[in-house]
Amino acid sequence: MDKLKADSNNYPTRIAKGSLHLLCWTATWVATTALAAFGPRFIWDFATLPTIFAILVNLGIGFRMILQIKRYVQALDELGQKIFLNAASITLGVGLVCGPSYTLLASQKLMSFQPEIGDLMMLMSLTFVAANYVGTRKYR
Repeated sequence: MDKLKADSNNYPTRIAKGSLHLLCWTATWVATTALAAFGPRFIWDFATLPTIFAILVNLGIGFRMILQIKRYVQALDELGQKIFLNAASITLGVGLVCGPSYTLLASQKLMSFQPEIGDLMMLMSLTFVAANYVGTRKYR
């Protein structure tokens, strides 16, 4: 009984620590993405070896970030996992539906600009934040 009480009191601290780790890995991934995207042009003058190295580092950090997300979700209580799963499923659906439609608009020459993956990533990020917020408010 005391162990259960101690674990429940430790829950907010555990989640805060997990959130901080996730933030650090996400920020590192964003930084390595920027390095891989802009490094060839501004730092190493389109040299092949540094570009390949930057992309491989970005992939490695990205996979490590995915593992941290998994750990974070496993540390959540059942309600937190439910909210996260709902937000993630809505985000996946939005990405799967809007991504091809966005590309079709460009291929049919209905847009004056080329679609960029960053646009889809931004849409999915905003969708996840909004769905997570709505889910949290729903169960408050």
